[in-house]
Parts: sequence; C-alpha cells; structure tokens
Amino acid sequence: MDRRYFMKTALAGVTLLSSSSGHLVSGLSRDKKSKIALIKSQDRKAAIQQILQMVDLPSPQEKKVFIKPNFNTADSYPGSTDNRTLAALVKEFKERGARSVSVGDRSGPQPTSEVLKDKGIYTLSDQLGFDVVDFSKISKDEWIHFNPDGNHWSQGFDLAAPAVNAEYLVTTPCLKTHRFGGVFTLSLKLTVGMAPRGLMRELHSSPHMRLMIAELNQPFQPQVMVMDGVEAFVDGGPMNGTRKKADVFLAGTDRIAMDAVGVAVLKELGSNDAIMETKIFEQEQIKRAVELGMGVSHPEQIELITDDKPSAAYAGKLKEILLKA
Repeated sequence: MDRRYFMKTALAGVTLLSSSSGHLVSGLSRDKKSKIALIKSQDRKAAIQQILQMVDLPSPQEKKVFIKPNFNTADSYPGSTDNRTLAALVKEFKERGARSVSVGDRSGPQPTSEVLKDKGIYTLSDQLGFDVVDFSKISKDEWIHFNPDGNHWSQGFDLAAPAVNAEYLVTTPCLKTHRFGGVFTLSLKLTVGMAPRGLMRELHSSPHMRLMIAELNQPFQPQVMVMDGVEAFVDGGPMNGTRKKADVFLAGTDRIAMDAVGVAVLKELGSNDAIMETKIFEQEQIKRAVELGMGVSHPEQIELITDDKPSAAYAGKLKEILLKA
C-alpha cells in the first residue's frame, strides 16, 4: 500500500457506557480517534476491497457474517443497495474466511419478497452462495423486544434477531436524503429495516421520528459499515430523488461518525434546506445518538483516513464542512 494520507480532526476512543436498556453501547473518550476510511472511486469491487483493508476490523474468520443492505424498495440505486456492492461485500467476506454469509432485510411499503425478487437477490444468492433472510417471514420468537428507559416508542420496539444477534454484522447504507421526515437515510436510519412493519405507523406519525430512529440503534453494534456513495440523492428520497455524483466510499465502525461524514458529503454536493441549513451535530438523528453514547460527540473527534491524493483532497473539504457545520 502506498503512503497513507491522514486528515486528522481529533482524538476519540472507544469506551463502554451502560445504556438504559441494560446493554452496552460504544461511547468515545477523548484520548483516541474514531476513524472513517474514505476512497474517491467509481469502481465498487476495487474500492470495497481497498477500504476494508484501511479499517481496523475484527477478523470474520469462521464467523457467520450477516449483511444488512438498504432494501426498503426495489428502486434503482441509490434507492436501494446496488447489487454490485452487495456482491463485492459477499465475495470479500468469503475470501476473508467467513463460515457463512447471509443477507437480510424488511422492506416497505413494497413487500419484502417482491423487493428481493425484483432486485434479483435470490438469483445472486445462488450464484455467490449466501443465504437470504426475509424479516417479514421470520417467526415470532425471532424478534427481540427492547424498551429502554427514556425512549420515545410507546411500548418499546422489536428488532430482528438474525441481525441483532449476528456473530459479525455488516451494514451497507446508501447516501441519500429522506423526504418523509427522516431528513437523511444513512447508517442510523438503515436500522428501521430491522424493525417489523407494524411499527412503521407509529414511527411515521410521531413528531419524534428522528429521535426514535436513533433509539433503534441502542441494542447492537455493527462490526463495520460500508457506504456506497457513487451517487447520492441530494433531495427527495428514499426511493427516488435528485441525483448527484459523489464517487465516494466510506467505511467505519462508528455510526455517528459515519452519518456525520455522510451529511458532510451531502452538504458538499449541495442539498436541500433540511441538510444545508442545519449544523451536522444538530441533526436530530445524530444529536439523539450522541445523547445515547453511540459514538463521537463532536466533529473534532472524527479522523478521515485516505490512501491517495485525490481522496485526501476531498477529505480536506469534508473536514472543513464538519468543523464549521
């Protein structure tokens, strides 16, 4: 690997904080860094292979890897995860020695089975050898109930056990805005697809929607998130919207840092008022996740790691946006 370029913005490190649910969530002390790897690229296969080498990850050797994509609908990328990105991730973790790989989600409003069929996921699973899990068809005992103190869900919430209890969880957020109250759909919002469809009426009718999105993330921690930002919706979303080319891939283990950098990319591209006129750490999804101790609490704690000059130059732009926004 050539000389690595670092865009260092501060020190932060992982500590463990007790959440009100009794589970441990990752908080960040001031003496270490929360790292987000960044690559400017259009080549999904090469970028995913490279960016996973840049992140300090636990080995998936002999682990059951579960990949949670963005399959809210079958709309073309970035309305949903690009199949080339999914294929590259499956192949990469198989090559890294995973015992098995599964891919699962819950779609809506389009039925999950239709989304999986329309996107060709069953065909892809036959070709690459991974299991497909339709959360809308799992049994009642495969849902885990959580009701942490202070959450904004009237009776708590359920999450799909195949993802929450995964030995090795990989999430693949897209880069896009959300016109139906979420403001943006990045790594925190991706967790909504791990909740049953029956909770969506409460979520979408609540004035606390963005807080509730963050709260869904309390009970678990992905091993890694990989964001495909070749294209973005800078307005509209989540199914369709105004597209812009970003040609960026992000990877990391901190959901707050990931979403903060993702929002910075949207700001750099030029987005809608909800993105452009609100400071990144004042966005309600991010602000609530900070309150719950899920990761960084300030933009200065984020370190952008790159591996080439074009990526380093772009990281410099994002750093400036993070620090002033």
